[in-house]
Amino acid sequence: MRSLTLTLAATAVSTLVGCGEPRPGGAGADYPATPTAAAARSAGPSAVANLQATRGNTAAGTVTFVQQQGDAVMVTAKVTGLKPGREHGFHIHEKGDCSSGDGLSTGGHFNPTGKKHGPQNAEHHAGDFPALRADANGTAEATFRADGLSIGSGEADIVGKGLIVHADPDDYTTQPTGNSGARVACAVITKA
Repeated sequence: MRSLTLTLAATAVSTLVGCGEPRPGGAGADYPATPTAAAARSAGPSAVANLQATRGNTAAGTVTFVQQQGDAVMVTAKVTGLKPGREHGFHIHEKGDCSSGDGLSTGGHFNPTGKKHGPQNAEHHAGDFPALRADANGTAEATFRADGLSIGSGEADIVGKGLIVHADPDDYTTQPTGNSGARVACAVITKA
């Protein structure tokens, strides 16, 4: 009898562990996995960018990139020292060079396919990311999927490119920059 009880208990635990993450709206709700969970399940090559403030600014943070199936990368960012309550443009730039002190040495937006600047739901540069929104303390956290990128190989490889956080929101219209203002933080993306 004790053996049967232990077997049933082990079966129940393994069943519960295999159920996955709880979903909003109950167990039967049809919601996609959270981006973080999806990244953990299909982890491929990864990269990291350690953002440092440009001259006269205070923004800093860490951004991680994990290759998903195909040409998608899961991006997770935490940036502090931003203007509280404001949106900030956020882009991969073509050169991994933060030596100028103002971020201008990173060049223009990373755009290996020659597309126009724009939002994620329309034609856009590979380096065009959703804006970061700082909370009341000047901290922004974001997790999103970016299509058209790769880590470690191919035309859309982000390793060695620059990563920039801008002072102002991206208008997603002005060509080719989005009119996001000064560069307040800079990093070089490196393979993790």
